[in-house]
Amino acid sequence: MLVGKAGRRGKRGGRPSIWRGVPVWARFCTIFGVVLMMLSGTSLVGAEALMARYEGAIGKADLFGDQAAGASERKSDIKGPLNILLVGIDPRNDRTAPLADAIMVLHVPKELDRAYLFSLPRDLYVEIPAYPKAGFNGSTSKLNDAMSFGSRVPGGGKPDAARGFELLATTVQNVTGIKRFDAGAIINFSGFQKIVDAMGGVTMNIEREVRSEHREPNGKHRKGNPNGEGYIGPQAVYPKGKQHLSGWQALDYVRQRYPENGVPDGDYGRQRHQQQFVKAMAGQAFSADVVTNPVKLDRVLRAAGESLIFSGRGHSVVDFALALKDIRPGNIQMIKLPGGGIFNNRGGYVGERFEPEVDDFFVALERELLDPFLLEHPKLVNKG
Repeated sequence: MLVGKAGRRGKRGGRPSIWRGVPVWARFCTIFGVVLMMLSGTSLVGAEALMARYEGAIGKADLFGDQAAGASERKSDIKGPLNILLVGIDPRNDRTAPLADAIMVLHVPKELDRAYLFSLPRDLYVEIPAYPKAGFNGSTSKLNDAMSFGSRVPGGGKPDAARGFELLATTVQNVTGIKRFDAGAIINFSGFQKIVDAMGGVTMNIEREVRSEHREPNGKHRKGNPNGEGYIGPQAVYPKGKQHLSGWQALDYVRQRYPENGVPDGDYGRQRHQQQFVKAMAGQAFSADVVTNPVKLDRVLRAAGESLIFSGRGHSVVDFALALKDIRPGNIQMIKLPGGGIFNNRGGYVGERFEPEVDDFFVALERELLDPFLLEHPKLVNKG
């Protein structure tokens, strides 16, 4: 028997082991992948050499099984509405099946002048359909497992992330009611620090002092506590006010989520800090310091390209960048979908489930009625 308990969160030291080792900044990194796509559309117009370099840096893969299905490339211009699936992974090695640590959907209305971004919990408890390519017969499990199940290669061999993405995309379609994704991308978080450093760091306003759980002031990882959970040693500190963050500092700052580290509202505060940093980063990415500096722009776009595997189902990432060139960070609406934990009759954590109103959100998404729906459901609007 499974029991849903909305809003229940484990205390420090008693949280379920499923959360340990998960990169909590995953959602943030995926959002910036969208920002970079738009940035390239703004910056690459008329710059054919830079456009070719950016396109050449990005990994390509058949993420939706189109080639196996005999699908032909679409030749028409990109038109809205669009749904783009963005998946963030933090690969340990090329022999370990990847898990989807961040799963996000970017919805762009037909006007192509704004966007809505929402995430699906990696622990959402769902039906994962059978996938013969990987010898997978289907099961009920956490959503991020779909990436792992689908990436298996029968008979052994290195996991295939593109196949894993295909099964995950099918599972997300079943959950959301989205009939078809127009594009998809796998974002490798290990390249994120290079992107921030390529920009020369990012300046942002920090709302209150935050102390790092994970890093020392010099950036080294803090040592594990030999007497139990947690870490020991000096902590990196992010003072209140305007601060300039390097790549490792940015990753570290947006990970913090515990009251003892200066984040009294836990996960909600962490998400707010992520969005605040995204806005600061996007503003800097669109600034003259980057856009009019060919050397820095090239460095940023190539670092981004090396962190992406993209499928535009017949269109290139530059095609999509140009189609989305009128979208700016200010008109990407962040959406939060409410839910809560599912527990078995022994109190063990099983996964997450959505509140009933999320079904109504997906109906509004399908009918292109998100604006009136969000006016009636303001708590789903994540104002950061």
